[in-house]
Amino acid sequence: MYEDFEQIVFGWRTNTNLRTYKHSSYPIYDDLFSSLILFRGITITKKRNVLFSPSSHLTIFIFLSVFPMGGGATRLYSALTPSHSSSPLPLPTSHQTADTKLDPSFCQEQKGPPVCPVELLRQCEEALRGRPPRFHRKFTHLNGGDSAPSSPIRVMQWNILAQALGEGLDSFVQCPPEALSWSRRKFLILEEILTYRPHILCLQEVDHYYDTFQPVLAGLGYSGNFCPKPWSPCLDVEGNNGPDGCALFFDESRYEFLDSVNLRLSAMRIPTNQVAVVTMLRCRSTGRCLCVVVTHLKARSGWEWLRSAQGSDLLRHLQSLLQKHAGDPADAQISDIPLLICGDFNAIPTEEVYRRFTTSPLGLDSAYKKLSEDALTEPEYTTWKIRPTGECCTTLDYIWYSQNTLRVDAVLDMPTEEQIGPNRLPSFSYPSDHLSLVCDFSFKEKE
Repeated sequence: MYEDFEQIVFGWRTNTNLRTYKHSSYPIYDDLFSSLILFRGITITKKRNVLFSPSSHLTIFIFLSVFPMGGGATRLYSALTPSHSSSPLPLPTSHQTADTKLDPSFCQEQKGPPVCPVELLRQCEEALRGRPPRFHRKFTHLNGGDSAPSSPIRVMQWNILAQALGEGLDSFVQCPPEALSWSRRKFLILEEILTYRPHILCLQEVDHYYDTFQPVLAGLGYSGNFCPKPWSPCLDVEGNNGPDGCALFFDESRYEFLDSVNLRLSAMRIPTNQVAVVTMLRCRSTGRCLCVVVTHLKARSGWEWLRSAQGSDLLRHLQSLLQKHAGDPADAQISDIPLLICGDFNAIPTEEVYRRFTTSPLGLDSAYKKLSEDALTEPEYTTWKIRPTGECCTTLDYIWYSQNTLRVDAVLDMPTEEQIGPNRLPSFSYPSDHLSLVCDFSFKEKE
């Protein structure tokens, strides 16, 4: 049915054995944009079950997913985005309102009465009765025990594991299926957030934004922004909840919203499947601005060059954005605006993209190096999982900050191997294969 649709509408078909288009010499690259072919003056891109045709003004993505409804009916999931990689993506509307199966008080409308975080945490713990004990992690306080800052900035970075990927594609061979059910994981995720109560929350692999995280966190006083991946692999999973993407939340009682842009990252001027959310805030107590970014770079070994290109594209865009907000682009001191970049970079510290961030003119450093004795070494791991291909224990997640304008006051330590357990992550104790990173920052005094 799908191949017939291709042949009728576009006049070409694929040969899955040769893995090339019959009328093109370009090979298909499964995890990028596949191949680019010119057909009657229109560029057509195919990735798995995605057809992509950019015009001069708009890019139209048509996702075709086959569901078991009446003998293989087809659902179309469409989105319109600007065709330039560093242009803003529009804020999406919910494609589908799903039953969250949460306690009704979990899903307060944004204009409703505020939810007590202590009571919400109690509900989570009640729902999780009988589970193994949660990880007990402690903060390492820095700066020689100085007095607590007057305006602390607590930031959480976390790849929470998309529900569709956890149950459908990621193949965590040592994790019991029951531990991956959304009815359980949603409470574990919320418990982690409520335990540390970040003022700024940066999440990746969010595929339950509209039906869970946005309403729940709005009830707690957070405002959020979500940017889905254009070609989310979640859409390939039967019974999915829509595309996954990056989400950024901030506590409205502490920060005033100034500006936000959703970016689609590019490589060699070609749009890719990875995105970022960039939000400009103003601290209500100090009046100082803060630029916060959440991103998720390309996964898997062999794509180091792509991650490097995506990172460079993000840094270029941030430099331009900071100049805009600093005033006259010709004379702007971009280092005056503090910057926080949170993300699953899918890159170990020896990769080129890591070096690009450490040597950037934006003056960035990685906060979690502060946990090491020399303050120069990243943690041994931020993710630890077992897949059919073997065990993976490595550091892929980072919180980057502006060294000249922000100070790291405290860093949440990593759970031990004994706490994580022999079956690794995710588990009945922890809902994701990535560990959350939590840091307390404060503004440095202006000189």
